[in-house]
Amino acid sequence: MAEHDENKQQPATTIDRRALARNTKPIPCYAVDQIPPKHGGDALYTSLASAVANGQATRLQQLIIPPCDARSWRVDAGQLFRIICSHGPQVADMNLWNAHHTTEHFYSSKTRQLHATHVTTGDRLWSNMPFLRPLATIVHDTIAYGWDDDGAGVHDVIGSRCDPYTHWRMTHCAKNVKKASSGGGKLQQHDTAAAAAANNACEKHTCCHSNLTRQCLRDGMKESDVHDVLNVFMCTGFDKVTHQYFTKPSPVQVGDYLEFLAETDLIVSASTCPQGDVSMACGIDGGEVEPKVFPLTVEGTCVRASVSAYKHDAVDSASVLSVCLLWCCCCCCCHSR
Repeated sequence: MAEHDENKQQPATTIDRRALARNTKPIPCYAVDQIPPKHGGDALYTSLASAVANGQATRLQQLIIPPCDARSWRVDAGQLFRIICSHGPQVADMNLWNAHHTTEHFYSSKTRQLHATHVTTGDRLWSNMPFLRPLATIVHDTIAYGWDDDGAGVHDVIGSRCDPYTHWRMTHCAKNVKKASSGGGKLQQHDTAAAAAANNACEKHTCCHSNLTRQCLRDGMKESDVHDVLNVFMCTGFDKVTHQYFTKPSPVQVGDYLEFLAETDLIVSASTCPQGDVSMACGIDGGEVEPKVFPLTVEGTCVRASVSAYKHDAVDSASVLSVCLLWCCCCCCCHSR
């Protein structure tokens, strides 16, 4: 028995494992070169980037997302849509759902794993499990920021979205309201005016989560259908020393846009973030200094092609509510799945 114990392989020491980890070069977690190729090939997707400029696309609709609000719009498979910086530097928080089965929606975590912390031309927006397929593909990114010296990039799939719950915690509102309450307990309708004022002051209902929730309700969905977003135009990264999530003023300028091809029929919703260009940290009481928030424009198009996998009817303006021009993109790169 003793001899058997002596011959038994001993586990590596903790020190050995630490050294192994520190001395090993980073290994990509996913063999992304094995992801199924894009329908129609990369060349077709590249050509879509110039379809509007070359007059090969028909614009169907132009929509505006008001400041500190959200709107949604319908995009058929094969259509292009773009979010445009039309009035001033502004970030958008965007959600996507399968138009026929909203249980399938954008999955930012898997998109991040398969591509990067920030997405750009050629990257696909993947849906949640068990579906796990591309919902949309980015065909053109006018910013093309890349990575700066601080490791920041643009079009973030790291952050979630600003929300009233986190804001409440960060601004210590629960504590402040309790102090202001006449009875010192939970705030009720009959509490004093001071308590109500404290409550109103610390609640934030123009944050992106709230904006997207209200739009979901208008679309027949509910708050739980809101999911982690693509932060369009947002410039972020992780601090090299503290590894904390950081933000920078968005580099977006009037005229910039991010353009997508819908890979299946979609409902898309986007919120104009109350942080504007996100040059100020969330949860900070800026006093008299408030972020400037601008509207965003959405455009959608239909690309004309000799062979089309889709029949595109005119888009009902009542179903296209916001930030995009819908162009009917009748191209052969997509097909119903």
